[in-house]
Amino acid sequence: MEKTKGNILGRIDWITLFLYLLLAVMGWLAICGASHSYIETNFLEFFDQSDRSGKQALWMGISLVAGSILLCIHRETYRNLSGLAYIAGLALCILTIFIAKDIKGSHSWISIGSFSIQPAEFMKFATALMLATFIGQREFNMSNNNDFIKCVAIIMLPMIIIVAQNETGSALVYLSLFLVLYREGMTGIFLLMAISAVAYFVIGIKFGETMFEQLPIATGPYWVTILIQTFALAMVKFWCKNDKTFLTMFIVNIAGTLCSYWIAIYLIEFNIIITQYLLLVFNVIYLLLRTRLNKEGKNLWVAIYIVCSIIFYNSCDYVMHNILEPHQKVRIEVLLGLKDDLSGAGYNVHQSKIAIGSGGMTGKGFLNGTQTKLKYVPEQDTDFIFCTIGEEQGFLGATFILTLFVVFILRLIVLAERQNDRFGRTYGYALASIFFFHFAINIGMVIGIMPVIGIPLPFFSYGGSSFLGFSILLFSFLRIDADREYARR
Repeated sequence: MEKTKGNILGRIDWITLFLYLLLAVMGWLAICGASHSYIETNFLEFFDQSDRSGKQALWMGISLVAGSILLCIHRETYRNLSGLAYIAGLALCILTIFIAKDIKGSHSWISIGSFSIQPAEFMKFATALMLATFIGQREFNMSNNNDFIKCVAIIMLPMIIIVAQNETGSALVYLSLFLVLYREGMTGIFLLMAISAVAYFVIGIKFGETMFEQLPIATGPYWVTILIQTFALAMVKFWCKNDKTFLTMFIVNIAGTLCSYWIAIYLIEFNIIITQYLLLVFNVIYLLLRTRLNKEGKNLWVAIYIVCSIIFYNSCDYVMHNILEPHQKVRIEVLLGLKDDLSGAGYNVHQSKIAIGSGGMTGKGFLNGTQTKLKYVPEQDTDFIFCTIGEEQGFLGATFILTLFVVFILRLIVLAERQNDRFGRTYGYALASIFFFHFAINIGMVIGIMPVIGIPLPFFSYGGSSFLGFSILLFSFLRIDADREYARR
């Protein structure tokens, strides 16, 4: 292994470090605004350890010390210790299930004196590092089924354990790591499956009881079958790249759909969804025949996709009413506009929107937010911290924060792309994916376009484990990036 040369301070990406410090300070000020009342105006009170702003300042200091230590560790040490960190993290997460106190139904926090830590926050670092180490091996090939399955296992194992802690929000973050696999060569078919699954669920549930004006059938199931046909045709055209198969399927599906609709409207009224399912059966049989006769293996996967889509959609209603917890079901219904529950599941989001809207263009000023000071918004210094920014700093301040996050994430992608090996690049993309997931879901949650699942906003939401976990992810990558010229080829 080559020895690194030169002062580490000269090789650190100071732009990223500056963005980190700027986000951290602005996040701390937002917590100050969210956690203090009108009476508390002395600046020194912001550092009082009995208050959340003071505790956050302490964790910021601890994170900077930990970050300084991480910058002193050579990149190869991260690679060599990734397996140990991953196993230790899994063991700690499993132990947490049995020793953690029940906090709002979740067993994810371990108390150490007056402090509490959440192992799931640090498991992100261990998982990202383990994934980067595995993909960084010379013999790794994403096209190899065994290698791909191992990558999925590395991601899913901690996710399953964290779900067992009843911490669904933290577990879902690990799904962002599939974006890393996509960058390293995973076929886009899996991303399409994820996107289409969300579309089927939302359309099927939201319009499941909305009827056509001229036909006694629900629009939701009908449009889902149309979507399945559309996605399947797109896969045949752009993934399989088989124009003959595409043209045949396109003509049959379009003709069958239009003819059945015309007949049901003008000749004989019948359930046109039956026709759509028959067309899907035709698609599956035709694709299987093409696979058998012409040895076109990708057609088989499209056929499997159609079958899985049908099974998934028809299971959505059962999952919605029999699998999901009552509070999860209500949150989804509120999000989709199926129910107004402003005093229950929709209360947080409703008050958050009021707080953000009341800020206007320039905001009410630091510590002057009425919705914040009167504690109308629950969790306003944790998951809903962005509403404090919107109320106190207004549209301009909120836009500045959003822009800052976008620049920060794009900078991480730039650093990832300039790495000289797959280990560094994969870890960089894992970091960018995790930050993007937290950022997108949290903001969407606060403004009411995403379900409320308890995702913190990096460096802004109050929480020592969260802040330290994000800092560990970032500072370790800064050192890996600083040593990129000495990467093991």
